[in-house]
Amino acid sequence: MLENLEKLTTTQQNMFKDVCNKLITYNFLARDKKDNKEAYYFLMSYKDIFDEFFNILGLELTLNTDLGSVMLGHTTQNTLKLKRDESIILLILRLLYHEKGKETTLNENIICQVSDIHEKYDMLEIKRKLNKTDLVASLRLFRRYNLIEATGDLTTSSCRVVIMPTILLAIPSEDVTSLYQTIIRIAGSEGSEE
Repeated sequence: MLENLEKLTTTQQNMFKDVCNKLITYNFLARDKKDNKEAYYFLMSYKDIFDEFFNILGLELTLNTDLGSVMLGHTTQNTLKLKRDESIILLILRLLYHEKGKETTLNENIICQVSDIHEKYDMLEIKRKLNKTDLVASLRLFRRYNLIEATGDLTTSSCRVVIMPTILLAIPSEDVTSLYQTIIRIAGSEGSEE
């Protein structure tokens, strides 16, 4: 691996370092996200070197060129524990991605509004209502991990949220019915915060 890295120019080595740090920090890269595009294409060009590097660390790199998404995951455990509401919101985003994906063409972004997330949450009839602070904090968390991109002020219900295809790597469920059942199960555990 070191031999392959030494063959790269200094600029390419710096880019390799930057992409590795970005993946370790955010776990996901989305080709369609402006600040990810260059890193995504660089990773595609040197995927073998990235695979070797992350394999040494016990991490696995998943590249899905159809989705334009990259995920860095641990081979034995998940690295991020979500609170109950964060989990529900993430699952709702995945559900919205599936539903809205049926309405758009292949090259279009999947877009919803913050009000769509509230609407889906309310449909679950959870005793504790979702407050704006928790929703905004969750959406900022998912934006940091390159799962979504906001196109406005997240505190407004009309804010448009672009759901990135990386969400399909974060929740690789093909069966949306089982996804919905998972939401119901998590929503039913009212006492648990995680």
